[in-house]
Amino acid sequence: MNSVNRWFRKSKQKLMVLGMVMTAVLGLNYCTTEKKPALPLLSTYAGLNDTVKYVGKETCRSCHADIYESFMHTGMGMSFDVASHNKSSANFTHAVIYDKYRNFYYHPYWQGDSLHLLEYRLHGKDTIYRQDVTINYIIGSGQHTNSHIISTNGYLNQAPATFYVQKGEWHLPPGFEDGHNTRFSRIIGLECMSCHNSYPDFVLGSENKFNKVETGIGCERCHGPGEYHVQQKMTGLLVDTAIAIDYSIVNPAKLSINLQLDVCQRCHLQGNAVLNKGKSFYDFKPGMKLSDVMNVFTPVYEGRSSEHIMASHVERLKQSRCFIETSRQIEQQKGFDKLLKPYSKGLTCVTCHNPHVSVRFTNDEHFNKVCSNCHHTPNTLCTEKTEVRQKSGDNCVSCHMPFSGTTDIPHVSVHDHKISIPQHELKQSEKVFKGIACINNPSVDALTKGRAFIQYFEKFDYDKSVLDSALNFIPHATRQQRSEYAAELIQVWFLKNEYNKISELIKENPDLTERFNKQSYSNDDAWTCYRAGAALQGLNQWDEALKFYQHAAQLAPFHLDILNKYAVALSTTGKIKEAKYYFEKILKEYPRHVSALTNLGYIYLSVFHDDKTAANMYEKALQLDPDYQPALMNMAGLFIYQNKKKEAVDVLQKVVKLDATNQQAKQLIQQLK
Repeated sequence: MNSVNRWFRKSKQKLMVLGMVMTAVLGLNYCTTEKKPALPLLSTYAGLNDTVKYVGKETCRSCHADIYESFMHTGMGMSFDVASHNKSSANFTHAVIYDKYRNFYYHPYWQGDSLHLLEYRLHGKDTIYRQDVTINYIIGSGQHTNSHIISTNGYLNQAPATFYVQKGEWHLPPGFEDGHNTRFSRIIGLECMSCHNSYPDFVLGSENKFNKVETGIGCERCHGPGEYHVQQKMTGLLVDTAIAIDYSIVNPAKLSINLQLDVCQRCHLQGNAVLNKGKSFYDFKPGMKLSDVMNVFTPVYEGRSSEHIMASHVERLKQSRCFIETSRQIEQQKGFDKLLKPYSKGLTCVTCHNPHVSVRFTNDEHFNKVCSNCHHTPNTLCTEKTEVRQKSGDNCVSCHMPFSGTTDIPHVSVHDHKISIPQHELKQSEKVFKGIACINNPSVDALTKGRAFIQYFEKFDYDKSVLDSALNFIPHATRQQRSEYAAELIQVWFLKNEYNKISELIKENPDLTERFNKQSYSNDDAWTCYRAGAALQGLNQWDEALKFYQHAAQLAPFHLDILNKYAVALSTTGKIKEAKYYFEKILKEYPRHVSALTNLGYIYLSVFHDDKTAANMYEKALQLDPDYQPALMNMAGLFIYQNKKKEAVDVLQKVVKLDATNQQAKQLIQQLK
């Protein structure tokens, strides 16, 4: 695209003229007589070809300036940006968050143009601990929330502070409440970033390292890669989009209802996304079936049908009678799939929402007009009492898509997108879990269901019984089946601590490290080798364990926890030089890695008898996490080494206060006293 960019720079005036021609849609569908086009008209979308590249939203702006300016004020356009006064929607007056479970205070504040988060702890009125962290990015448009991201050498983590715009309050982020505060360690990986922002430049073999992140969701997330489109228009090849489809770029309005919904539910269908084999979160493009890349599962409960999660818009809409009836009527029409705008008489996301215009600038009349398009005859008009209708200003949405809280995001209210007649559902003391369902693919295969159950246990802390459910979908009765589904079986047995089964499977398949040898954005093969190594370590089969750990580290050279686990195994087996190399590599990549600091300090003390360097390592670890028990135990060991018994007892007593079940700390206290 270098030639394209040079063309833009040198021929800006020509491009503006071309943009006006395209915007006016003059009914042209021809090859110019002055110059024969280098690129042909298409019958399938160009962007679905992997050779077609993304060009960036600024390139789109050159021809579509008005749409660009409007879109940049939508929730998508404002989804992500560097931390700045202009980006922030927060109120910083008396901004303090207190986590009563972990006894941490958080104070967000500006220092000039730099946003900071101060974490501290008090004893009485004295500050006994403090850590000041710079906030690099703000995620969220400011319609509902602003959450905050820190970047350390490109490794992204979420900070423990979110501003909830609707209530004008600071609180811990979703998932950090009620004793689950992970402080600065929550990973922001490719799955998170690929929905909340434009596609980033992600470092292969890492979990959360990025060479570059964009600022806001761009045009091509809904329209597909634009390289071919730009090249066609520069040759003068135009299409009359009033009567034909321009296949050089995807216009979601021209897609079938299901394909159009797939564009939206790529991100507005929150759940457990199970990638198909060999696919990544980069792979979905508008015009594709979402199920060709991933299958999204949600739990099914009995009762409380009005409850919904934040990003459940498409799922809830599909449950609406309005959607079901209009879709059925369209499908009964002969040749409906050949219509230029197949959705136009149905109900999809864009029936109500113009993706280029912020919902904040769309009035109630616009949404109510959509309702009146169908509900305009006496027997379909609203039957609610007149006084109730008057109170709401005859606003259909206020009753039939009520504004309510969500089950996953606290302090936030959104419209439930299940359009329905209001009902007063009897409250139940608890929801009853009935299973899981794939929302975007009713005919999902059994293996994918099994993988979904595994992910529910790993991601959402479900009961171990879901692992038994997973095994029901993974064939493993014969040796051939165990070989074919080795990755899934190793994952389940690892989570169930059934290490002997993993050892037996490895004996049956001695070529596993040769089979699992591909790098991927999700590190699937690296994780399989890691789990195999951890199982063999648990059985004290150290030589085999090291082989699998080493292979995992080679496949994921920037996955810090995999490297740390390998380094610990090297240290345990006396391979100190190699272990030290990996601990130092981790800290060079990510100086905030508390475990690597603690482990490297232990090597300096136990092997090199360098108590000063060890003390420095432990102090850095405890500055990052004052409650990290391995560092506290190692610091106590250092004090014992230095014959500082009182200091050792003080540290050990802190450990016992944090964890009353720590028998080692209790025994050492008794010995020292």
